[in-house]
Amino acid sequence: MSRRLAGMAVHLYTASGSVLALLIVLAAFDGDAITALWIGLAALVVDGTDGMLARTARVKETIPWFDGARLDDIVDYLTYVFAPVVLLWTTGALPDGAPGWVLAALPLLASSYQFCRVDAKTDDHTFLGFPSYWNVVAFYVIVLDLDRVTVATILVVCSLLVFVPVRYLYPSRTQAFRSLSLVLTAVWIGTYALLLVEYPSVNPLVVAVSLAYLGYYLAVSGYLTVAARRRQTRAGTPLDASTT
Repeated sequence: MSRRLAGMAVHLYTASGSVLALLIVLAAFDGDAITALWIGLAALVVDGTDGMLARTARVKETIPWFDGARLDDIVDYLTYVFAPVVLLWTTGALPDGAPGWVLAALPLLASSYQFCRVDAKTDDHTFLGFPSYWNVVAFYVIVLDLDRVTVATILVVCSLLVFVPVRYLYPSRTQAFRSLSLVLTAVWIGTYALLLVEYPSVNPLVVAVSLAYLGYYLAVSGYLTVAARRRQTRAGTPLDASTT
């Protein structure tokens, strides 16, 4: 009974992300982008820790009739996709009129596809295609005060990358470089918080450290993609075949 209660608590913890998504949207409509980003950081922490808690509580064994993975996807779509797009809209990062509507729609539609792919997460724990980190995009757009042309370019490129079978690092689960990835991810989260504290006068050094993590993330993702293609080639499977 205690294990089942623990499992239910973990699922409730995951579900709390949906409430955080609502709070992000409300803060966005109130014109308080920084509060929205702080709440987004809380959502990141929840998403980064609930899987570990779920495995510790053995939720699949104690509550087998409840699909925690589906709950996680629902919450992730709200916190990583929908709420950040609302934030971009309310901060004026998108152009007025039809172009703005189209740009706002691109992440929503592309991520709807990505979240429904059965091979979106590979068996070696990577993401296949851009993993809908629109919350990270919104963070940099606001903190770095990016212009609309740059924002539009990022939205179009990242939306297209959803459909490109590149493997992206899953920091908490990818085994390759896992210890280093966890440490650097923690550092990045620290820079996230520090930049919010400093905003609008952000320290260029902190920005550089924050962006360096993105460079690491992309470099490791490229390595993982090449390594997976080599394994598939040796095994005689098609290069674009999913391993899930």
